[in-house]
Amino acid sequence: MKNVVIAEQDIRRLSFFLAMEEHVAGKIEGDAFFVWQSDPTVIIGRNQDMEAEVNLEYCSENDIKVVRRKSGGGCVYSDSGNIMLSFISRRGDVADVFDRFLSSLTACLLSMGLDAERSERNDVYVCGRKVSGNAFHQLPDRSIVHGTLLFSSDFDALEKAIRPPVEKLVRHGVKSVRQRVGNLSDYLSADWSIERVKSYLTEYFCDGEILLDEEDMKKILEIEKQYEPHNYGR
Repeated sequence: MKNVVIAEQDIRRLSFFLAMEEHVAGKIEGDAFFVWQSDPTVIIGRNQDMEAEVNLEYCSENDIKVVRRKSGGGCVYSDSGNIMLSFISRRGDVADVFDRFLSSLTACLLSMGLDAERSERNDVYVCGRKVSGNAFHQLPDRSIVHGTLLFSSDFDALEKAIRPPVEKLVRHGVKSVRQRVGNLSDYLSADWSIERVKSYLTEYFCDGEILLDEEDMKKILEIEKQYEPHNYGR
């Protein structure tokens, strides 16, 4: 599997990286992987009701963008304390692609000394708290899995920005999102910085890299226009 690299590894708009996934899927034949971070953003699934599941007033007041992705799944809050994961593979059965990726991610976290386990719903837990949620997007001949890996995310902002359905909280036996999630930084020793975790993930998953050039960047920016954010953030 190859790690996809861009020249400037800055924190960018979340919509840029969603577009990058699609570009990479069309450019690279084998499996590809990359990690990234974004400014505070709420990402909603393809079929979700934005007004029902996102606190738009809070997002507007706190400069939090809202972007609709092309994959299904639930509402996600991301900030610079969250590591986003992108896995691009050959087209395959949804369950099989999820299994390949989540098995590797769980094994990676276990190798870091964490008490990690998969759930039945494409999530990964550490010490009973959800640290990773993942969604799937199928292209004509490629599969994309993208997910979160909470490291030091702002749970106060997360809880205020999204409004999960009550039945979802009841199903998990909690009264709030905050009761259900955890940050890796709470379970790792202090010498594990977010940059170290990102490097470890890349080294664990990949055996080489592919550098995207200026022409690739132009194509990504063109695809990104399909993901224009809802400008509730200023």
